[in-house]
Amino acid sequence: MKLTQGMQVLYSGGITTVPDEIVKQYQPGDQLVVLQGTGEVLRIPREQHDLVDAAVTRAYAAFQALGDVPDAAIDRFYDELAARLTDDQIWSRIAEANAADVERARARGRSTTRLVASDKMRQDMIQGLKDWRNTPSLRDRVIDTITHPGWKVEQVLSGLGVVGFVFEGRPNVFADATGVLRSGNTTVMRIGSDALGTAKAIMAHALEPALAAAGLPEGCVVLIESPEHSAGWALFSHPKLGLAVARGSGRAVDQLGSIARQAGVPVSLHGTGGAWIIADETADAEEFRLALFHSLDRKVCNTVNTVCIPQARAGDLVPALLAALRERGEKLGHGYKLHVVEGSEEFVPAELFQTKAKMLRAGGEVEELVAEKIASDRMGHEWEWEQTPEVTLRVVRDVDEAVAHFNAQSPQFVASLITKSEEAYARFFRIVNAPFVGNGFTRWVDGQYALRRPELGLSNWQFGRLFGRGGILTGDGVYTIRLRVTQTDPNVHR
Repeated sequence: MKLTQGMQVLYSGGITTVPDEIVKQYQPGDQLVVLQGTGEVLRIPREQHDLVDAAVTRAYAAFQALGDVPDAAIDRFYDELAARLTDDQIWSRIAEANAADVERARARGRSTTRLVASDKMRQDMIQGLKDWRNTPSLRDRVIDTITHPGWKVEQVLSGLGVVGFVFEGRPNVFADATGVLRSGNTTVMRIGSDALGTAKAIMAHALEPALAAAGLPEGCVVLIESPEHSAGWALFSHPKLGLAVARGSGRAVDQLGSIARQAGVPVSLHGTGGAWIIADETADAEEFRLALFHSLDRKVCNTVNTVCIPQARAGDLVPALLAALRERGEKLGHGYKLHVVEGSEEFVPAELFQTKAKMLRAGGEVEELVAEKIASDRMGHEWEWEQTPEVTLRVVRDVDEAVAHFNAQSPQFVASLITKSEEAYARFFRIVNAPFVGNGFTRWVDGQYALRRPELGLSNWQFGRLFGRGGILTGDGVYTIRLRVTQTDPNVHR
């Protein structure tokens, strides 16, 4: 195919024009993807497609071979990988690679909050592997039996296939993603460029040696060693993928989800994050303050992002919110930032809109106003912060108004109601459109913390409710159901 300047192509929404930059870059063998929802044109260079195809082909062959591997070998893999991450000599090589990644990321003005391979991250990875080691295998588990005269039908759990992951720059995802082996799957991973050096070190010094020591098929876990976004596009459109999982946020995840869906690949997306805490008129001010304080210890997807307070309680709950922000900011070494939805300014001390404070951003320390007004249609915007707690406040009439805003503007992810009424909490669960609902702090939304099973990803309902599974995707939750018939009477006739 030859591209020409101004070339137009059809898509589901009409006609779109191939950007001039893509026309200039295009080489024979490259692939073009047109996102059917937006008309955006993406280019996958041939070398990226070939790299990904080779990775998925290896993982698919490993999946087919894994069916003949005993669960004991998978158990041993988790033991072997945990032992290598525990070994200080091996970890020092990983830490050295991570330090180089962190230095490069900082030089580029990138956030390193989740990139640093700290001792806590190391211990969490090791514990996650031990949890997988001790999780009962679901392979070949019979979940139902229907008996007929002379024959029976069993519903049997089996591995789904190759699971493709695209992760942001978080080194600990390797321990999480290996959970798919527990249910008989294999995996291909593409990690953000910030953590690629760390990922290579983990593969070379810990993961690949653990696979070999356990006797698992080569290719059970494959890393795509490419920093190009197009490698992720190629992965999510590959026909041999059984499931695509994207962890991150924003436009990149939207793109990946669109690519997978139009390629017919089942997809689990963790798009925009940010939890909401809503108080009702019965809320205890101290419980409200503690819920906020314990939901702001660091910026991750389940950090509280938006707070709704009923007007009747603004007099004591707004000061409780400010106290929680101030205390957490002090503990993290910086101040705090409050975004006030237009119409709620009168409930916030006026001086905060005139006061400047030092705040840490990815590019360094800056001075900003402590409180600023935002438009009412920005309640769902997820704030990304570095050591400086940042939330949105809206004062509402009641819980019903708050829930209406959540259902309309949030990514439909985490919702918490601070109330003294069990009936109100039960009703809140029924009417709020969120997969994760609580009545206290929001940081409980995590597979390893809540379910004692490392998560492969969290899924919000931004793209619709999930079919047949929970919002926390874990390794033992990736399976298909096969039917097995055992016939004892050869004369059975339909």
